[in-house]
Amino acid sequence: MNDDLDALRARIDRTNELLTRMLAEVAKTPSTHAIFVDAGYLYAATGRLVAGTEDRRAFDLDAEGLIEALIDKARQIFADSRLLRVYWYDGARRRIHTAEQQAIAELPDVKVRLGNLNANNQQKGVDSLIRTDLESLARHRAISDAALLGGDEDLVSAVEAAQGYGARVHLWGIEAPEGRNQAEPLLWEVDSQRTLDLEFFKPYVSRRAAPAYEAGATRPTREDVRFVGAQIAAKWLSSRGREALVELLPGHPYLPGPVDQDLLVEAEGMLQYSLRGQADLRRALRDGFWEHLQTQY
Repeated sequence: MNDDLDALRARIDRTNELLTRMLAEVAKTPSTHAIFVDAGYLYAATGRLVAGTEDRRAFDLDAEGLIEALIDKARQIFADSRLLRVYWYDGARRRIHTAEQQAIAELPDVKVRLGNLNANNQQKGVDSLIRTDLESLARHRAISDAALLGGDEDLVSAVEAAQGYGARVHLWGIEAPEGRNQAEPLLWEVDSQRTLDLEFFKPYVSRRAAPAYEAGATRPTREDVRFVGAQIAAKWLSSRGREALVELLPGHPYLPGPVDQDLLVEAEGMLQYSLRGQADLRRALRDGFWEHLQTQY
């Protein structure tokens, strides 16, 4: 009996020794954080705040400088933690990197993850990518803290998933000129909230100059403009594919705002003539665009 008790005590002592060593190793291991950026939210909110518009084509964003600023901000907040990496979530046609996204992907400590863009230039699949990464990193204890720059209510499930594995999620927002640009359920769910203001973003956002057209340029005919609309439609269909066309057709004769704006800007560049305030030419442009698409359906 005594031998059995001695053996049991020895096993208990050994177990306690192993636990003590393990806890000592854990104590020496630095905590780790990662930054998760919803680029759709970032561009829209910073554009509105600094440039007065959410249209990406109207301003330039120094993504490299801004990412460095976000890393520095995290370093101040998580002083005893090391950075795992920055995750940058954006949309792209057929998930093919644009030149800008490729440049961001080449930055050190940055991982670009792409969802899709539909015919209306709306991101699809980005929220699910954020949830997958947040949950996986938390489950494998790869991070202890996550700084999430976003505002969509669909991110609530991502926050809950990460918290379920013990990670703390800190929501970073962008100052809104008026009202809020983050969903209340998301604000309620996170462990902490922080708003980055105009002064933080101003060095990294600059408004593009409007294109200048020669004064007194000859006004194009309606047929000229209609033909340009058809040319742009052909390029649009070639780059986006028939799936995008199927999404667009139910809205005929109206075009979604982002598509209509793209059409206007490209047409003005091809014509070297401003169509602003030219209602009859704008109609001709849209007519040419639609007529070509309908012949391809």
